[in-house]
Parts: sequence; C-alpha cells; structure tokens
Amino acid sequence: MSSKEYDISFNSPKVEDFANLRLKIGWGEIDHSLVKQSFDNSLFHVAIYHHETLIAMGRVVGDGFMYFYIQDVIVDPKYQGKGLGNMIMEQIENYLSKAAIKGSTIGLLAAKGKEAFYRKFDYVERTGEPLGKGMCKFI
Repeated sequence: MSSKEYDISFNSPKVEDFANLRLKIGWGEIDHSLVKQSFDNSLFHVAIYHHETLIAMGRVVGDGFMYFYIQDVIVDPKYQGKGLGNMIMEQIENYLSKAAIKGSTIGLLAAKGKEAFYRKFDYVERTGEPLGKGMCKFI
C-alpha cells in the first residue's frame, strides 16, 4: 500500500530504525536484542516510510484472543501533524476489528498529553468503578 509520499508496510521495521525513531521522540535507548524478540512476538505491525526511512509506526501485542494492547504508536517529530498517527491507528483498528471478538479487551498506555488522540478512536480512560485506574510497572 502506498500514497504519493508514503509507503505503508505491515512487516516489523528494522530494529535499528525503531531504535532511532524512539530516540527522536525522547524515549531513550533500548537493547536491540530485546526489541527483536518483542517484534518477533507481536501480533500486528504497521510502519510508514518516506523514501525508505521509517517515520511512523505502531503495533499490537497480546495473547491474540482475550487481550490486545496497542504499543509504540510513534511519529517522527518532523512528520507530526500530517495525519500519520491517524493512518497508523486506522490500520490498527482495521486489524483489531477482525482479530478481537466479543469479550476481548483492547488496552493502551497513552503518552502524556496524547489521551485526546486516542479518544477519537473510542478509547476511554479508566477512572473509576468498577474497573479502577490502569496501572503499569517499568523494569
């Protein structure tokens, strides 16, 4: 799939390209072998390239049945504001519309200040009963 300016791939990006994209948005360095194993165990990938350079991506992880988590929705700061995040989420939502059945849970951890972006795709913040607030632990 391609547009005039961008190419969309449903394969995992190169580990080095992902590591560079993370650095551009301030997420810091990450062990490349950890990324490789994580990518190999992901359920779905979508990556956007401009002249063969990774400029945006997202993926879905989980067990593929009851639990799906949207991870690493990233857009290179030079390309933000051009609708690439929406393109990524539309592809993820298309995948999830087929993979997640009634009774499944789709989760994500929004970066601070990006909650409104995900609300456009009908994601809601867990703030009260009966579920409680979402939590995480970073190692």
